[in-house]
Amino acid sequence: MIGLCTAFTLLAVAVLLLILGYTLFHGFRHLDWGFITEAARPMGEAGGGMRNEIIGTLILVALAGAIGVPVGLMCGIFLAEFGGPKVAGGVRFIADVLTGLPSIVVGVFAYAILVRPLGSFSVLAGGVALAIIMIPIIARTAEESLRLVSPAVREGALALGIPRWRAVMSVIIPGASTGIITGVLLAMARAAGETAPLLFTSLGNYFGFQGLFEPSSALPLAIYQNATSPYRVDQEQAWAAAVVLVLMILAISMAVRWLTARGRPSRG
Repeated sequence: MIGLCTAFTLLAVAVLLLILGYTLFHGFRHLDWGFITEAARPMGEAGGGMRNEIIGTLILVALAGAIGVPVGLMCGIFLAEFGGPKVAGGVRFIADVLTGLPSIVVGVFAYAILVRPLGSFSVLAGGVALAIIMIPIIARTAEESLRLVSPAVREGALALGIPRWRAVMSVIIPGASTGIITGVLLAMARAAGETAPLLFTSLGNYFGFQGLFEPSSALPLAIYQNATSPYRVDQEQAWAAAVVLVLMILAISMAVRWLTARGRPSRG
């Protein structure tokens, strides 16, 4: 049994290393400083970069975070501290369903409620779609992190005579801050790599960010569009963009690991 577990663990790790190695091998050959600092050129034309796509990704993730983090955090607080068993159970079930909802369905929903009424694709619609993906992840992570806070801490705060909401805000949330921040970063990493919702919302353009109510490109969109192009130069750009996106998500994952290790109690 130990041998089987070890073999399948190595198989899973090998698949991950194969994907990363293949992407880095093909992408780093076409990655240079100009790729980060220059704007993209028309399809089939050599040169250019992904400056606008990188900025668009950061703006979309920041907007999604501004919408999704407060909603997800408040939902997690409700589940852990204030919700009754029946109500909390229903909300928890809905959050779990949303977590497994296909992202393309989220994109179609955002298209129906924002793109069609506004009459155009926009950064706002893309941010809302990514926020919907982030909310259940943050909510469930925040709930579990808050539940890990010792009951003695809750009782000590309430024994001082402060209201429960003040105890939650001033004592319990700071005690669970490492887990909450970890959940937020994981949700942002998930949102940064989504392509399907952006096809129905932000759509993409070559001119960079022009406002919340205008289309904007992003790295996942650029990877999809360039990878399906018949021109070799565009396919090379897609590999380089994939490397940049992987490095961004890797940086977020390393930050999560650092925060998680920092939040563990020391031994000895």
